[in-house]
Amino acid sequence: ETLGIQPEAILNLLNPFTLLGFILGGAVIYWFSGASMQAVTTGAYSAVEYIKKHIKIDDQSVKSANVENSKEVVKICTQYAQKGMINIFIALFSFALAFACLSAPNAHGAEPVSLFVSYLIGIAVFGLFQAVFMANAGGCWDNAKKVVEVDLGEKGTPLHQAAVVGDTVGDPFKDTSSVAMNPIIKFTTLFGLLAMEIAISESFREYATWVGAVLVVVALIFVIRSFYSMRIPEMKAENASEQ
Repeated sequence: ETLGIQPEAILNLLNPFTLLGFILGGAVIYWFSGASMQAVTTGAYSAVEYIKKHIKIDDQSVKSANVENSKEVVKICTQYAQKGMINIFIALFSFALAFACLSAPNAHGAEPVSLFVSYLIGIAVFGLFQAVFMANAGGCWDNAKKVVEVDLGEKGTPLHQAAVVGDTVGDPFKDTSSVAMNPIIKFTTLFGLLAMEIAISESFREYATWVGAVLVVVALIFVIRSFYSMRIPEMKAENASEQ
């Protein structure tokens, strides 16, 4: 009603903005899955490296870890969790605002409006299936290790080592990425719709495209940071492979 257009006139597969928004929604979901798992992996490796250097778990004389060392491990995990959270949050927030602004009607017509609508649909559809997939796959890997240890009694065997590797992937699958899909969908929908209301207003419409372009650049910067600033340093990786 605000724009004076019929939804079916623009929200259809003949409109390229509809397909583009749907693809972008799926791309953001898969990026989030990878970025969240990357943050967990890097934090875990950093904590393990600190434990190997400062906590002598093989020394039989040591009955428990030092309190200060234990606090440092918690600090490392917290720092990497916060670092990964900031990158992901700013990228998701910027994407939601950017696509809302880029969907504002312009002099060429109202077709771009379907970009943000289909983006929300893509986020919801891909997010739902990705959450179910990751929860089920992670649960399978986690339970497979328990079956090998308890039911088969194969602890310490190559089969058990393979199951442990699977569990290492399964835990962040089911405990990190999958459970976060629901708030991602709600967060994007809430702030995106608020931004869309501003973007289609007469006073802001002429600037919306430029603001959207700037926000896309900001989002892409933090997308890159979500991977490259969370990588395991080469020295750490070499030490882990040697041990």
